Amino acid sequence: MADLFADIILPLAVRNCYTYRVPEPFRERAGPGIRVIVPFGAKKLYTGIIRRIHNDRPEYQNIKDITDVVDTEPVVNETQLKFWEWMAGYYLCYEGEVMKAALPSSLCPESETLLQVNPEFDDFDSLDEPSRHLINIIEKKKVILLKGLPVLIGNQNSLKLVNNLIKKNILKAGEEVRIKQGRPSERYVVLARKFTVQEIETLLEILKKAPRQYALLSAWLDITGYKRSCEIIPVRKEVLLRRAGTVSSVISSLEKRGVFLLVDFEDNRNQEEDVGTIIPEPLSEAQNAVYRSINEQLQKKNALLLHGVTSSGKTQIYIHLIRDCLSKGKQVLYLLPEIALTAQIVERLRKYFGKSVMVYHSRSGDRQKAEIWKGVMEKKYDIILGVRSSIFLPFAELGLIIVDEEHDSSYKQQDPAPRYHARDAAVMLGSLTGAAIILGSATPSVESFFNAKAGKYGFAELKERYGKVNLPEIILVNTREAYRKKLMISHFSPQLYEAIEEALKKKEQVLLFRNRRGFSPYLQCAECGWIPSCENCAVKLTYHKEINRLVCHYCGRAKSVPQKCDMCGSSLLETRGFGTEKIEEEIKMLFPGARVARMDHDTTRRPDSFSRIIKDFEAHRIDVLAGTQMISKGLDFENLTVVGIMNADSLLNYPDFRSYERAFQLMAQVSGRAGRRLKRGKVIIQTSDPEHRIMRLVLRNDYRGFYESQLEERKTFNYPPFCRLVKITLKHRNKKILDEFAGFLSDMLRKEFGKGVLGPEYPVISKIQLWYLKEILVKINRDRSLQASKDAIRQAIEKTRELKGAATLRIVTDVDPY
Repeated sequence: MADLFADIILPLAVRNCYTYRVPEPFRERAGPGIRVIVPFGAKKLYTGIIRRIHNDRPEYQNIKDITDVVDTEPVVNETQLKFWEWMAGYYLCYEGEVMKAALPSSLCPESETLLQVNPEFDDFDSLDEPSRHLINIIEKKKVILLKGLPVLIGNQNSLKLVNNLIKKNILKAGEEVRIKQGRPSERYVVLARKFTVQEIETLLEILKKAPRQYALLSAWLDITGYKRSCEIIPVRKEVLLRRAGTVSSVISSLEKRGVFLLVDFEDNRNQEEDVGTIIPEPLSEAQNAVYRSINEQLQKKNALLLHGVTSSGKTQIYIHLIRDCLSKGKQVLYLLPEIALTAQIVERLRKYFGKSVMVYHSRSGDRQKAEIWKGVMEKKYDIILGVRSSIFLPFAELGLIIVDEEHDSSYKQQDPAPRYHARDAAVMLGSLTGAAIILGSATPSVESFFNAKAGKYGFAELKERYGKVNLPEIILVNTREAYRKKLMISHFSPQLYEAIEEALKKKEQVLLFRNRRGFSPYLQCAECGWIPSCENCAVKLTYHKEINRLVCHYCGRAKSVPQKCDMCGSSLLETRGFGTEKIEEEIKMLFPGARVARMDHDTTRRPDSFSRIIKDFEAHRIDVLAGTQMISKGLDFENLTVVGIMNADSLLNYPDFRSYERAFQLMAQVSGRAGRRLKRGKVIIQTSDPEHRIMRLVLRNDYRGFYESQLEERKTFNYPPFCRLVKITLKHRNKKILDEFAGFLSDMLRKEFGKGVLGPEYPVISKIQLWYLKEILVKINRDRSLQASKDAIRQAIEKTRELKGAATLRIVTDVDPY
């Protein structure tokens, strides 16, 4: 019988598939989309996906066999494999990187090193004390994982010890891939009993001598807010360990102290009880006209841009389109840019479609993700509501993709590869599956609006708010003048202060937007001007008052607040600027009776924190909500009448050709949260330059004026949509060596693209986590072959990597940077 071979995609950054022989026992089960265990390198085992089965023997001699076949049915369908191939080609990465991003990690485990004592060894008396200690531990447990050794034996040199024992044939090491099966369950950490706040403080004082236990308990208290509520809230074990940066044995130590308990909860999040559903409400006359237009246009084009002002009722149109899709037996993917939005939208969708709606995002547990993955493939779930990663789910019959808030930059993956844009990937997925694509926004991206105007996409428009509700009144406040005349109340202009005061008197709600978290962007010495900076990154440390620490928002490094200046020794260290934490504190001081909350990265670390804050605001348990850009996107609050944009200038002053676009979109979106029902809203924008043209366009809510001005500028300077962009970032620990490699690569690219190459230049943040950065921007004109251009870029990068000393060079390629 002729040999059978399989091309395997491995979850690695390697250019091609690897070919393995399919042993006779596995032939019937092997096929495209099936998971297999294969050896790679000298000892390592990986879970791979079969791309193709064939009889073409590869040219090389040492062909390895597949070790095991995991599945009886494919976990990835043929459409997905084509989608992965397209994504790897378009975004200049590898199929293995796409695979790693797509599959939940429980579906794609790597091998783990297992250690056991050689049964033939019996001369234990000849061993030194550390070796005997290690052997005793392993014999008690029979087999242990190598990665758990340092904690078990309390020795950071454990790997050296193990290698020595393996060389002496005392220990045996093997590799094993553990595939988890069965119904998912989760381990949660709770307090062993209800402690008083005083008892907790005493316990923390005792645990200062055990730093890892102290950090773990502190993390649990931080996540649950126990000191405020004294409510015992279960915290998922993996979430707690990640937050504390520690390992499971530390939980065991606190269990022995009687502090924690580990409890198992069966994961029923995907088996929610069905709820009664209702028929979607009839559309208004304007909505119905748009709905009919969408259906007509989708007969000719598979993608359509829906441009509707804020609160115009786009979601209600989506609901009617979803109903139509489900009636044809098809599935729906509803994409949102932020996890925060899913809480409101999922309740609304379940009101109409019941338990057929499932949520998929990065804060879902890994085993929950795996179950949703399987359910989507088996068509158990008809509607998936998710963020960008849900684009990879293996839909059996996808009929409709909705990309809500399509302009949002959160749809762009930054790190690691693939650095894809979920909106653009959704358009490709739609063309592969035949699904209709709806891109919706009140402030569409320039590229999407351009595509609609050029006829590539269909186009529909909602020009008025639902129920003919008025758009909010927008007031531009000149803070430069207010500061000069000493009218500012801390960071609040008189107009904003009075609007908040009036809203609170009327029992209405307020939203305050500041796109910077923390208490203060930095501290500064009043005597000499010294500013504490991160040792790993070229950035100032942000002051977080709640935890009384200086934190780097790039590498996560935190340090205590200095008592005096490192340069001159002065104790006069002052905060500069303000973030959401400071706004929260000042509102509490200025309006003592107000119930104030904050919504930013620091307050939303808990898996349920988004929905908790939003539900509290909806239920009017919060009067004033301060937050970063996550509060600007698609949220709908009936009693919200005042929105304050605290420092609009910071949105404009950034060296990026998209900065004006982002500023307009953010201000228009935040403004759109106000007055979405019968009461007309009020938006106060604080700026030092109220005559700035972007401010005037926001004031008039003039999207088309904004679009035309941006299009003219981009045409003049040749930026998207008039060209394609590829950003190449080079990273090295040595600045001088980085300059040499960056110069070589840019010279190579200029031979191919000429004046289309900009740089190399240091970015605004020129060092992150001890790596120096340099960027090259390549402009690819529309009349040039995109694939040929990318091939030329790939070749130039490969030649750079072949240079002497390039082993320590990192090169990151970002197609269509956003």
